[in-house]
Amino acid sequence: MKKRSLPILALALALTLGCASLAAAATADEAKAMVQQAIAMAKDKGLEATYAAIRDKNGPFFKGELYIFVCDINTHVMLVHPEKPVLEGKDQSSIKDVKGKLFFLELARVAKEQGSGWVDYHWAKPGEKEPSLKTSYVERVPGSNVFFGCGFYK
Repeated sequence: MKKRSLPILALALALTLGCASLAAAATADEAKAMVQQAIAMAKDKGLEATYAAIRDKNGPFFKGELYIFVCDINTHVMLVHPEKPVLEGKDQSSIKDVKGKLFFLELARVAKEQGSGWVDYHWAKPGEKEPSLKTSYVERVPGSNVFFGCGFYK
C-alpha cells in the first residue's frame, strides 16, 4: 500500500505545481489584456473618459487584485490609481519598495524607452499591509505622455 501512495503523491504534487504555473500565466495574460483594452478605449474615447472608467471599481478595469493605474511618463505623477486614490496627483519618483527599488521610475523607463514591458517590485495586495512580489505590465498610450499599467502578485 505504501509503494502505491508515493507515485500518487508525486502525481498530485506535479498537477498542483502545473496548475499553479498555468494560473500565473493566465493572470499575466489578463493583466496585459486589461492594459491593452484600456489603451484601445483611450484611442477611441479619449483619456478623460478612460480615466473615469478606470476609477470605476465596478467597471471593466478593476477586477479584484487586477486594476489599471495611470502615470505620467515624464513627471512620474500618478494620474489615476483606483485602489489607492490618495496617490493621485503625487510624484512617485522617490517611492521605493521594501528592497529599495525605485519601481515607478523603472515602470516609466520601460514605457518610455521600450513602449511596453514587465517590471517586478514589491507592493501590498489590496487590503493588506505587508508587500508581496508583484509584476506589472506597462504600456505607453500612443500620442501621449502617459502609460497604463496593471500587475499581478506572484
